[in-house]
Amino acid sequence: MKIIIHGGFFSESSQSEETKIAKQQSLKNIIENSWEYLQDHNAVETAVYAVSLLEDDELYNAGTGSQIQSDGKIRMSASLMNGETQKFSGVINIESVKNPIKVAEVLTKEEDRVLGGEGAKKYAAKHGFEAFSTEIPQRRAEYEEKLKNGGLGTVGCVVLDNDGKLAAATSTGGKGFELVGRISDSATVAGNYANKFCAVSCTGVGEDIVSNATAAKIVTRVTDGLTIADAFKKTFTELSATNGFAGAIGIDGHGNVYHQDSHPTMVFASFDGKMYKQFS
Repeated sequence: MKIIIHGGFFSESSQSEETKIAKQQSLKNIIENSWEYLQDHNAVETAVYAVSLLEDDELYNAGTGSQIQSDGKIRMSASLMNGETQKFSGVINIESVKNPIKVAEVLTKEEDRVLGGEGAKKYAAKHGFEAFSTEIPQRRAEYEEKLKNGGLGTVGCVVLDNDGKLAAATSTGGKGFELVGRISDSATVAGNYANKFCAVSCTGVGEDIVSNATAAKIVTRVTDGLTIADAFKKTFTELSATNGFAGAIGIDGHGNVYHQDSHPTMVFASFDGKMYKQFS
C-alpha cells in the first residue's frame, strides 16, 4: 500500500517560513490519517478521503480557501478516477459546496459522470450536499486588492491499496481572478488520470497541463512499458519546451512512487507505512 498527496505549489500564496511549517505539519497529519483510513478502505475511497481533508484545510486552494474569480464568485473543480474500472467522474466550476471531490464520488454511479456549473450545483443539492461558503477572509482581501498569485493551487492524492488497485483524485479552487467560465485541468484527464498500471494527479497552471496532456501522457507511457521515472521525465521534458508550469505525483502498479515539478516547489508528502517523505 502506498499513498502520496500534494497541496499545490508553495508559491501559491504566502511564502513565509511560518506557512511552510504549517503546510508540512498539515500534510503529515493528513497523510497519516489517510494511511489509517486506507487500512480498511480501497484506493478510491481513500483518495476521496484524503482530498476532502485537503479541501477542508484553509492552507490550500481547494474547497475552503478557494480563490475568487473575476466576478467575485468562487467556482471549484474536482475529479476522481478509478484505475480498475477506468471510470472518470468530476465537477467543473461548481459553487457553494464544501467538498467538490465528494460530489465527484457520487457521480461515479451515473451514466453522465462529468457535470459543470449550475447543473453540478443542482445535482449536489439533490443528493444532500448543503449550501456552504468556501470563502475565507484572506481570499477576499486578495481579491479586493487584486493580488494575482499565478494560479498554482490544487490538491490531489494518488493511492495504491492492499489489493493492488490504483486511484487518483484532484481538486482545485481555481487560479484566482480568472475569466468566468474558465476550465482548469483538475476535472480533465490531463490533470487526473489512472488505470491499472499507473495513477497521476497534477497541479500548476491548468492551461499548461492541458496543453501537455500531462497526467494522461505519463499513465499511457507507463502502460506502454516505460518506467514511471522515465515516463515522468519524458513528459516534463516536453512540458519544458513551452516553459510549462506543473507538478505531478504518481504511483505505478508495482508500488513505485514518483513526483516531479517544473518549477520549485510543489508541496507534497508520501507514506508507505514506514517511510515518510515531504517537500522541504
